[in-house]
Amino acid sequence: MNVFRMAWRNVWRNHRRSTITIAAMTLALVVELLYSGMVAGMMLGMEDDVTEYELGDVQVFATGYLTRPSLYDAVESPDTIVQTLQDAGYQATPRLYAGGLAGAGDASSGVAFVGIDPTRDAATLSLSDALAEGTWLDDTDPTGVVIGRGLARTLGLELGSEVVVLSQATDGSVASELFTVRGILLSVAASMDRATILMTESIFREMMVFPEGAHRIIVRRPKDVPLSEAKLVVMQAAGVPAVVPDGADPPTLDVMTWRELSPFLAQWLDSAASVVVILYLIIYTTVGILILNAMLMAVFERIREFGVLKAIGYSPFQVLTMMVTEGLIQATIATAAGIALAAPGMFYLQTYGVNVGALGGVQMIGMTMPAVWKGQFSVESSAAPVVMLFVIAILAVLYPALKAARVSPVEAMHHQ
Repeated sequence: MNVFRMAWRNVWRNHRRSTITIAAMTLALVVELLYSGMVAGMMLGMEDDVTEYELGDVQVFATGYLTRPSLYDAVESPDTIVQTLQDAGYQATPRLYAGGLAGAGDASSGVAFVGIDPTRDAATLSLSDALAEGTWLDDTDPTGVVIGRGLARTLGLELGSEVVVLSQATDGSVASELFTVRGILLSVAASMDRATILMTESIFREMMVFPEGAHRIIVRRPKDVPLSEAKLVVMQAAGVPAVVPDGADPPTLDVMTWRELSPFLAQWLDSAASVVVILYLIIYTTVGILILNAMLMAVFERIREFGVLKAIGYSPFQVLTMMVTEGLIQATIATAAGIALAAPGMFYLQTYGVNVGALGGVQMIGMTMPAVWKGQFSVESSAAPVVMLFVIAILAVLYPALKAARVSPVEAMHHQ
């Protein structure tokens, strides 16, 4: 009789104990599969909240603009950089930024004006799809603007409402305009929700007397390109050297990824991944203790059997292999059952998600909680719980297996 057949027979000699052990492993795997997918979905959603609606993957801006934003510090010839990036398979859009005051009725608030090319921006980012009401910007309606939901509440605005803006143009003149609200955004990025007025590039240039250039170029990378590689491509397109030679003039442009622009968020997302690993360890350690206990009981019940096997020529390694195989059989059955039980839940959570109710729209660390929390399940996210289950199963069974391998025929005959 080969080792596998003996191990299979031994697993089912005590149906109740094996069933309880397999059930515990199955439950742990189901919980971990669903939990890891939901956490992956949350982290991906939060990253998309930043990259899809506000920062993009990589940005180009004038050196020093990030620390002291100024209306006068602009990227020259942004269209050339954008065209170079598009030829390389990247999507890019220039944006114009200024600050000022917005008022409606008796209410007023400090705001940020963002001038965009409606068509190019919609092809690069997903902000045009994040409208709660109304329609996206249109060059045929230059006085139509899109505002954040928070700003709409602050100023008491709704679709069709008029809002007056006031600022200072580049030539020192007063920049003022009367706009009509044509769209209100969903609660996306916190800063955009509370204090942003989106307008067409043409009306921004006219109002702020800003005829050429752009303050930022926002870039989205292809899905299969790593962020670090994307940054190098953007630097090359913008003419920014990776290393500045000694004695050379510093570059006039700077290139940064979203992780460099928002380091706190990046660190938070990285730490969230470690929380998943900690939960793995807690749950699987509990399962490992259960497996250890079950296998130790099996060893004590089968001392005489191990003695007989040793007497007929079984080596310690063969006994150890048989015990480890028993643990692997149980882990394999638990994996098949766990995946089968988790699959419907994974499909539902990825397709429909969970309505978080009042938590939807709540802002934390610059991000907004979506109204529907969806999971993100893939082979990569599901492989870790499965691999960890087998690792824990092997580690838990090693001590009982080593104990069984060291049993001698003489000790087994005197075992009571």
